[in-house]
Amino acid sequence: MKKNVIIIGAAGRDFHNFNTYFRHNPNYNVVAFTAEQIPGIDGRPYPKELAGEDLYPNGIPIYKESELPELIKKFNVDECVFAYSDKPYNYVMGISAIVNAAGANFVLMGPKDTMIKSTKPVIAVGATRTGCGKSQTSRKIIEYLVAMGLKVVAVRHPMPYDPDLNKQRVQRFACVEDLKKHNCTIEEMEEYEPHVVTKRNVIYAGVDYEDILRAAEKDPDGCDVVLWDGGNNDFSFYVPDLFVGVADPLRPGAEVSYYPGEVVARMADVIVINKIDSASLENINQVRQNLVKINPKAQIIDAASILTVDKPELIKGKRVLVVEDGPTLTHGEMKIGAGTVAAMKYGAAEMVDPRPYIVGSLKETFATYPTIGTLLPAMGYGEAQMKDLEKSIENTPCDVVVIGTPIDLPRFVNIKQPVVKIGYELQEIGKPTLEEVLDEFVKKHNLKK
Repeated sequence: MKKNVIIIGAAGRDFHNFNTYFRHNPNYNVVAFTAEQIPGIDGRPYPKELAGEDLYPNGIPIYKESELPELIKKFNVDECVFAYSDKPYNYVMGISAIVNAAGANFVLMGPKDTMIKSTKPVIAVGATRTGCGKSQTSRKIIEYLVAMGLKVVAVRHPMPYDPDLNKQRVQRFACVEDLKKHNCTIEEMEEYEPHVVTKRNVIYAGVDYEDILRAAEKDPDGCDVVLWDGGNNDFSFYVPDLFVGVADPLRPGAEVSYYPGEVVARMADVIVINKIDSASLENINQVRQNLVKINPKAQIIDAASILTVDKPELIKGKRVLVVEDGPTLTHGEMKIGAGTVAAMKYGAAEMVDPRPYIVGSLKETFATYPTIGTLLPAMGYGEAQMKDLEKSIENTPCDVVVIGTPIDLPRFVNIKQPVVKIGYELQEIGKPTLEEVLDEFVKKHNLKK
């Protein structure tokens, strides 16, 4: 008898788990996906072309997670697979209770059934929470490898927000124009743009990560190393030859209390404790002790997140609206970001509270995540939400807009106030360094040019 399955997800890990384990598995019948965290991803099907027309000729419907108890009974479900990230353990087990109470088994899938093996050496970068600094760590790793003469192809954790998922099966980004070609949201551009503007490497993303990996391995510009750039605090979709985790001392204890961030911390060969320039010694030591306890074999690298500010003189004594990376403030639950740090460092007179002035879907965002406070998340999961962001910025009575996201936001959102752009790069403190770790990796895999 086939087992009926619902995959509980957020348009990322859920699709990957299906593709790698369930798509051609005759022992299971995936009756539905449910969607959470990301607005607007339910109500569309996972198309038959991606689901496999042999077993799923009509595709697979995607419902709201709030409908889960009714769906379990409607489809006589045997198992529910939890497949999204950056959730505290009490939340995960709360979903487990809902599933068990409705009569089904609750399942968490691991690396053995979901990781894909590459023909190239793989470096994976993950984290214990959203907003730890994975992207800047990935960029630093790429910088070192390129300086060694190696061709690096990055593959980013999925963000398939287009209504037609078939369009996003395999995406390649080699220049800024490709962002427009693939109709990227702000959230996608925040991850892809820093890779392509430097011209150091291309980056792939999409839905089918077996096809994506094979395309990356045969990239027309060459590929010596595949770098997995993770999303949220998920573990890698690919079997890593070197696994680098990133931890955040601004959220001490999260490395042992969030799923699947602790999985990353336990699996990592190297763990970067980032942001030690802005965290207390007590919190840094707490994170370090937790990591040593659960993964004593990992090398630990201390690092700072160094800000770059293009017009610091515009901040001093001014009323500023701080716009930060969306996911970091929402499900990442951060209270500050790079824009906040820059506003304080360069003497802003006031950080203006945008909440009285927000419009449209941003009102829902603040209702869902009430701890955001006086910051404005750069939400842009579609054109309508970008317009809401644009109007909310326009409405806010401020002298300057400080942008703490890694993309050129004014290229897509019309901002009438003066703008200060904030960047951030990883800087290792003391020994060991990522460069030393990568030297050993290159020697081990005979990659030296």
